[in-house]
Amino acid sequence: MARRKRTAKYSIGGLLILLAFFLYYSCNPERSEPEPETFDNEGYVPKPKKVRKKKDRQVNRYLTVFQGKVVGIKDGDTFEVLYEGQPERVRLAGIDCPEKSQPFGNNAKHYASVLCFGKMVTVTSDGKRDRYGRIVGEIVTEDGANINQMLVKEGLAWHYKQYSADEKLADFERTARLQRKGLWSDNEPIAPWDWRRHKREMNRKKAI
Repeated sequence: MARRKRTAKYSIGGLLILLAFFLYYSCNPERSEPEPETFDNEGYVPKPKKVRKKKDRQVNRYLTVFQGKVVGIKDGDTFEVLYEGQPERVRLAGIDCPEKSQPFGNNAKHYASVLCFGKMVTVTSDGKRDRYGRIVGEIVTEDGANINQMLVKEGLAWHYKQYSADEKLADFERTARLQRKGLWSDNEPIAPWDWRRHKREMNRKKAI
């Protein structure tokens, strides 16, 4: 009796393998092909790295006396004055207003805003700046109001004796104390420099 021809032993297995490959590639997203490398006559040419442009830093101008418009009031003793199209931060010389988180801190800011926000003023300085780049000087409005002196008169700023020997500011502070104006209405007002030092110490302790 003649023998039957054998069918391919692994024909079904091969089909299952092909089916498995088909399912695998159809269910997985295609991988993005890497960008082709570039070459020139001498060989491989690497792609140039992107260089980030550095922002131009504002150059501090040497200013002694100038006129400008008050466009911002950061707190009672720090102003922003627009001069020749460029804003200049001005720190009032010889005084120190309460910090915004202190009693009368917001009062000082509001009073300063009423006096000169949006108005033309004259800034007088010795040309020096503090460590924050601010001009340290005196601000006087067009109608002659001296902002440095007015804040001390109203009891909304301390005479900063560590940096100022101005006798007028000292007299204005003594009068405000006697009249218990503004911050002097508190029994034990805390000087802003002491307030800042205490805050730094507390932050240092938290960091430990």
